[in-house]
Amino acid sequence: MKILISNDDGYLAPGIVMLASALAEFADVTVVAPDSNRSGASNALTLDRPLTVQRAANGFYFVNGTPSDCVHIALTSIMKEMPDLIVSGINQGQNMGDDTLYSGTVAAATEGFLFGISAIAFSQVNKGWAHLDVATKYASDLVKFGFPELPRPYLLNVNIPNLPLHEIKGIRAARLGKRHASESVIPMLDPQGREIFWIGPPGGIRDGGEGTDFDVTSKAYVAVTPLQVDLTNFKHLDMLAMTFE
Repeated sequence: MKILISNDDGYLAPGIVMLASALAEFADVTVVAPDSNRSGASNALTLDRPLTVQRAANGFYFVNGTPSDCVHIALTSIMKEMPDLIVSGINQGQNMGDDTLYSGTVAAATEGFLFGISAIAFSQVNKGWAHLDVATKYASDLVKFGFPELPRPYLLNVNIPNLPLHEIKGIRAARLGKRHASESVIPMLDPQGREIFWIGPPGGIRDGGEGTDFDVTSKAYVAVTPLQVDLTNFKHLDMLAMTFE
């Protein structure tokens, strides 16, 4: 089994290092990840400058670009054969609800999916890497499981609570929840006295109802959410079709 691993925290992040080590025990693993933290990069591809690829002492490739850049370069240049699976993560912090639209972790998986390859994005619910060994175990087990009931290719988003192994109750399928609008930007002054802005934190939970990823993880379950790329609003499409008949 050939697996391509990427992330958005960068090639030195504990999540990708531990995940790659675990998956290498039963698969042929290639790691291509950003050279630094690219959280929030979404599905961006770098088109305004050339990209470079370097190789670290541990064999990981690192790119001065986005997570999508990394997967794109891996599939079209670095790897001689297409992998059987794309794995992204393990991310430091949740990617639930509307986070999935901004997430570089989810974007890396999505880029592989666009190439027709099944892909899974893994994230821990909280930052700080607490119980990363447990998250790694669940990620490894889910990769081994292989989701035989799903048509290929599939795209999955997995969020794992930062809990000891004995406190996690199991795995549940979940839909995406929703957040309120993001909080305001944070204005500051740079050393030259010019006004600068930091993007504010994400909005609070607006829909954390039963069966959402927010709900499932809050109850100490691992949340597995199937995603799709088609953004068509079919209800509005039908309304517009009637309008323009």
